[in-house]
Amino acid sequence: MYIKKILWAIVIMGLAVFAMIAYYIYGAMFQPNTKFNTATEYIYVPSNANYAQVRKQLIPLLDDIGSFDALAKQKQYTSNIKAGRFSITKGMNNNDIINSIRSKNLPVKIAFNNQNTIEELAGRVSKQIEADSTSLYNAMTDETFLTDNGFSKATALGMYLPNSYEFFWNTTAKDFTIRIQKEYNRFWTEARLAQAAELNLTQNEVMTLASIVYEESKQADEQPRVAGVYLNRLRIGMPLQADPTLKFAAYQLPKYKNTIIRRVLNIHKEINSPYNTYKNAGLPPGLIAMPDISAIKAVLSAEKHSYLYFAADAQRIGYHKFAKSLAQHNNNARSYQRYLSSQGINK
Repeated sequence: MYIKKILWAIVIMGLAVFAMIAYYIYGAMFQPNTKFNTATEYIYVPSNANYAQVRKQLIPLLDDIGSFDALAKQKQYTSNIKAGRFSITKGMNNNDIINSIRSKNLPVKIAFNNQNTIEELAGRVSKQIEADSTSLYNAMTDETFLTDNGFSKATALGMYLPNSYEFFWNTTAKDFTIRIQKEYNRFWTEARLAQAAELNLTQNEVMTLASIVYEESKQADEQPRVAGVYLNRLRIGMPLQADPTLKFAAYQLPKYKNTIIRRVLNIHKEINSPYNTYKNAGLPPGLIAMPDISAIKAVLSAEKHSYLYFAADAQRIGYHKFAKSLAQHNNNARSYQRYLSSQGINK
């Protein structure tokens, strides 16, 4: 009888211990373990991260980091960290959190426009994915990569069409450039290639001209007419005489670093540079800016007309007056120069 009581006591104690363990396991796995008020929070796990780095990001988000540690170890997550961007939804339990951060890498939307140099572009993209600006710049300017894909350092910017794209946050710099090159090829449909061929321009030349058109006019409805002027000049061998190319050439010189040229002067026309389209006929070696899609389409579908000149319109800021003769153009240009002077813009 006494032995039976001891056995029953042992059984009851065992059941109690089992119940406590089961309750702990249930709590560790299935009880909500978040303490943030927003609907969703994100963690960014770097490549080659260890558990301590992940844990540091989780501490402010979880009620009980100890129970998470225990389950993470049991499920072998602590030795099998995955890089990427992961979401944690309010009310998630430890089991759900581990499943999310182990296998549900979420893409990020990255966007870029108005980055007028590869350096600027690398800096912009580095703020949106894991790769740093140095590795991105090196990948973007890799000579083998550029040559294999028909680019040079002067034309490399043309590969990056301003848009928004989905990437995994932990995309490498090399994989970023490979993906962008595929997007560039996708943009150049057979129809667009045929349009470029009809203009007797290569893809790089279209992009270079589009960059000039975009710097001349941000008005999408005017860009095809501006493109038509430059194409007319190219056909007859007339220098482009594009003021934005002079600014680009000037900004390469120490004298003009950290300055803004608001008025192109005769002194700028004397700059010795292949980008000086007053001195050099034809297109410059490469892009002077990142053109908007509208400017690229404007070149490919340029307006057919007889204009050879245009000058900024003081009555419609942002637009231009177009002319077929030099005399008419000089009148338009003088009108705008007077406007600049009246605004105190002398350089």
